[in-house]
Amino acid sequence: MSSPANLNTGGEEKKLEIEKVVESQVEVADTESKRIQPWKEQITVRGLVVSTVLGIIYSIIAMKLNLSAGIVPNFNASAALLAFLFVRSWNKVLHKAGFISKPFTRQENTIIQTCVVSCYSIAVHGIYVNLQFAH
Repeated sequence: MSSPANLNTGGEEKKLEIEKVVESQVEVADTESKRIQPWKEQITVRGLVVSTVLGIIYSIIAMKLNLSAGIVPNFNASAALLAFLFVRSWNKVLHKAGFISKPFTRQENTIIQTCVVSCYSIAVHGIYVNLQFAH
């Protein structure tokens, strides 16, 4: 029968081996996430769908605020957060359905945010220009 000291040493060695494997996997994941993809791979179908949906929602909100209060707040942060929420939910639904999807990247979130801000800016400034020429 082995002594308790030998059992503890074996367990510690296994823990160290597992920790090394986990650390190496984390390092690989970090280097893959830090690698910036070409712009053609950053524009995805899910990004365009989320951009369209959020762009429509924010355009309606911005037009309503512009026509009623005359001011429109900056929606950059909320657009980025909702884009993140939509795409993460999209990935979770696909994962539960058994599909493998590409991970969500910072660049994709930035593209979605840019499209959403462009949509509501065009809507607000289009109304503003039309109202000025109407008078």
